[in-house]
Amino acid sequence: MLEDIQAVITELAEQAKPLVVNLFPLTNTGRIREGSGERTPNASGSGSGLIVDSAGYIVTNNHVIGDASEIEVRLSDKTKLLAHVIGKDPDTDLALLKVTPDRPLPSATFGDSTGVKVGQWVLAVGNPFGLDRTVTLGVVSGIGRENINLSRYENFIQTDASINPGNSGGPLFNLRGEVIGINTAIINFAQGIGFAIPSNMAQQVITQLLENGKVVRGWLGVGIQPLTADLAKKFGVSEGEGVLVNEVFEKDPAAVAGIRPGDVIIRIDGTVVDSPNKLSRLIGALTPGTRAKIEVVRDLKPVTLTILLTERRDATVPASAPPPRGEIKLGLEVQELTASLAEKFKLEESRGVLIVKVEPNSLAQAEGLREGDVIKEVNRVDVSSVAEYAAALSRSRHGDTILLRVLREKRAFYVVLKTSD
Repeated sequence: MLEDIQAVITELAEQAKPLVVNLFPLTNTGRIREGSGERTPNASGSGSGLIVDSAGYIVTNNHVIGDASEIEVRLSDKTKLLAHVIGKDPDTDLALLKVTPDRPLPSATFGDSTGVKVGQWVLAVGNPFGLDRTVTLGVVSGIGRENINLSRYENFIQTDASINPGNSGGPLFNLRGEVIGINTAIINFAQGIGFAIPSNMAQQVITQLLENGKVVRGWLGVGIQPLTADLAKKFGVSEGEGVLVNEVFEKDPAAVAGIRPGDVIIRIDGTVVDSPNKLSRLIGALTPGTRAKIEVVRDLKPVTLTILLTERRDATVPASAPPPRGEIKLGLEVQELTASLAEKFKLEESRGVLIVKVEPNSLAQAEGLREGDVIKEVNRVDVSSVAEYAAALSRSRHGDTILLRVLREKRAFYVVLKTSD
């Protein structure tokens, strides 16, 4: 029996290797860009990719290619091809590339990630540390992992199959040879903890990138927060049942449909909502123009509303965005920069992390930071979203010095913040 199992795994590994490519983002001069190989959202560096169509379409992580417009692709037979970017989706950390091969390429088959079970065997294939097409075997350690602060929409598959720098963008296979995830992250201070984007989410993104070159998502227009035990009791639901609406944006779909602050959203189209992250994912998976049935608890009574969703505004940050784990207290509140905020603070920038509040007597205030400043880098890592800011900050520890590059109107400067032990 063990030999039969071994034969299955060996055959799967041989079938999987030709589907995986090695990716090297290129600079403007055509040189391979040097990267750290660490999983840092939107930081470029060599990584892996998966061939998803015989015509030469390849899916990978957005953070692997960064801002590169051309990528060198190396196939399993050592062929080198030049890929261009079809589209990127930073919110799920996925990107779609295209090469022009002289022959049809082998392509992957996707499985249904909703059927993934904890304990099932999986294979991860990638190019860790430049070791081409490394295959590792493990099990699914967890599903539905969120609040990892790596991307906006998180529903990761956790695995103990070894995932190392360079594996990012490679596939996670089940024993039938189906792709059930795209490997995206590791916890670098732990062993046996890696994360993959579920295949169903990846397929939705790939389809939209193919059709539109970008991902268009539904927009509800509410501020939300999780329900604590005390809040749940106050609003007449069980703890963890639904999410609490704390703000309704004027003229947005929720306001038009009659959602009110104090409503508890418990289901969307029959699917249970048990966290702010899940609500964001469910709405984001719907296309603008879709009518969604939303069930809420209002004044201890169930209410069902039908809402016509509009297109999500790219620069808007969910009010439920969680703080980074082990957060260093700098005394700042931030949000992503919008066009209207850029105009308000006389900024020419269109991307960045805007400081919206500086707490009195804080580290930030002591170093002269103020409302309207835009954080462009944390410890020399570019940040253009709250998720990237949180991820960069989470790598610091109490007692570290934190270097920020800040833009104020048209002037950029650095600030060093010394955190307490």
